[in-house]
Amino acid sequence: MARARVIESEHPQTRLSDGTIARIVPSGFTTGFELDVDGTPQSHVDLDDPTHLHFEYVARMGAVIDQLRLPGQPLTAVHLGAGALTIPRYIEATRPGSRQQVIELEQALVDLVKAQLPLPRGAAIRTRIGDARAGVGRLPDALTGAVDLLVSDVYSGSQTPAHLTSIEFYRAAADLLAPEGVLLVNVADGAGLAFARRQVATVQAVLPHVVVLAEVQVLKGRRFGNLVVAASDTALPTQWLPRLMAAGPHPAKVAQGAEVREFTRGALPVTDADATPSPKPAASLFER
Repeated sequence: MARARVIESEHPQTRLSDGTIARIVPSGFTTGFELDVDGTPQSHVDLDDPTHLHFEYVARMGAVIDQLRLPGQPLTAVHLGAGALTIPRYIEATRPGSRQQVIELEQALVDLVKAQLPLPRGAAIRTRIGDARAGVGRLPDALTGAVDLLVSDVYSGSQTPAHLTSIEFYRAAADLLAPEGVLLVNVADGAGLAFARRQVATVQAVLPHVVVLAEVQVLKGRRFGNLVVAASDTALPTQWLPRLMAAGPHPAKVAQGAEVREFTRGALPVTDADATPSPKPAASLFER
């Protein structure tokens, strides 16, 4: 135990407002670094290759982002939850000239990430400190109806806060989107997928065109994992996604149309009155 404490102290770290410790540690599986918060891996960043998306659910988000507009065309993007700024870095690398806003609750986290994993010089990525839901309402008026991509990936430890799961929240977020803008949500759930089913139903009550991307066993509710929900007011550009998802490294699929209707059958949209945090995964899920 003493040796473990020494090893941990060698990594750049900071204490967050809830008392948890955020650390930047070298990846034990690939190149680059990981942001770890209280034992939960939050983000992976490869400074030498920002297009390297190591976490599978992040790679699925990247696959959707690649379908937006024309290849390489700049986007206007808003990110709720900073993490290590993996997706903003990806967009800057693949779509130079993009304008991006990031809302993050923890100033100490942003300071740690920017000091240890600096952003590319000249990147138009602005970070705003505050609660994600409140921050949506404080963005410049010019962004209302003008955002091409809104990413909601907010976690307090290993759970999404309840107030970021309701239909009221998603309505406020959707107000930012351009007519063909896309909302991406990272939803974590386990056996039965009761939380995920209600989240998809909630998003779909606001934005009618919805697809769900996940590893096959997660989508079947057989193990805990991440599901990416993509939604828009207009039809999503999904023609290449099934082939990309099936390519691995672990087989994944895109649920859309009738599959989404079956996935949400009987699930009621979440409201502020009955919202709950996402399920907490077992600690063993993150054991290395």
